[in-house]
Amino acid sequence: MPSYTPVTNHKVRFALVGCGRIAKNHLAALATHADDAELVDVCDTDPAALAAAVDQSGVTGHNSLDAMLATTTADAVIVATPSGLHPNHAIAIARSGRHVVSEKPMATRWSDGLRMVHECDKAGVRLFVVKQNRRNPTLQMLKRAVESGRFGRIHLVTLNVFWTRPQDYYDAAKWRGTWEFDGGALMNQASHYIDLLSWLVGPVESVQAYSATLERRIEAEDTAVASLRWRSGALGSLSVTMLTYPRNLEGSITILGEKGTARIGGVAVNEVQQWQFTEPHPDDEAIAEVSYQTTSVYGFGHPLYYRNVIDVLRGQAEPETDGRSGLKSLELLTAIYRSARDGVRVPLPLEREE
Repeated sequence: MPSYTPVTNHKVRFALVGCGRIAKNHLAALATHADDAELVDVCDTDPAALAAAVDQSGVTGHNSLDAMLATTTADAVIVATPSGLHPNHAIAIARSGRHVVSEKPMATRWSDGLRMVHECDKAGVRLFVVKQNRRNPTLQMLKRAVESGRFGRIHLVTLNVFWTRPQDYYDAAKWRGTWEFDGGALMNQASHYIDLLSWLVGPVESVQAYSATLERRIEAEDTAVASLRWRSGALGSLSVTMLTYPRNLEGSITILGEKGTARIGGVAVNEVQQWQFTEPHPDDEAIAEVSYQTTSVYGFGHPLYYRNVIDVLRGQAEPETDGRSGLKSLELLTAIYRSARDGVRVPLPLEREE
């Protein structure tokens, strides 16, 4: 593994490429850490998106990544472009000697994710993958319950993402819903949720899946289901659709074990809806405190996520979600897609060389 020189003589400087829908969350998160970090440049090929980001941030705008990399003083560059562009953008940033913060999914192809990790290692830079939902207080509490053994043996896990994305959402940008740049309901909207399956429960042994494009005029799927078996022996299922009428209904995960039952639901895993265990714990008194109301499917984890990134770049912490951690959810996503495409059970782990 490469060694990294910490940033100690100035605020950690960030630049941003991709000024679309999710960029506002990154800009707002960095603003909460103004004592330790600053945004120095933004970039987008869309003049309107670039102008809006420059107006919001007050920093220099660039109409190409190459132009920005040629002049920026950034220590790290945030990649918030369409998913299929993440690999080439991340590799260009790494080769310029800067750390990479990639939005989810890190890539739409398994081989590209492996390439990103390899190139960042080769360049001696950090690769972070944004998984801000892990920082939601509801999921942090669930993680503690799993890690401390409160469930005993986990028997069954279910994950539901019942959201809606109307046709005009896909029509608003040509890359949305395409295989090359976006993927479908699994790769895009449910990516953070599929990440929870390995992060919370552990390594998955195999998957069997079906997917369909039932309603939206897109290349990729708008609906999918899958069955999973974990190496621990636990079984599970996921159901994902972007066709829920008339609005987003649910983003949930339920864990059933020999000594406990928990369900984190709401529109975006924001409510503790079931929480029962054989043995009491101080966390049991915090159910109302960690649950929160939201209409945003993004949650409120970006500022907490950036706290870790900044501390890592300062040499004061280890990364919570680096490139190798990001590969785990990309690997599971890839297995689900392969199973649905080929009509077979797909075992994990996937081969590391393609």
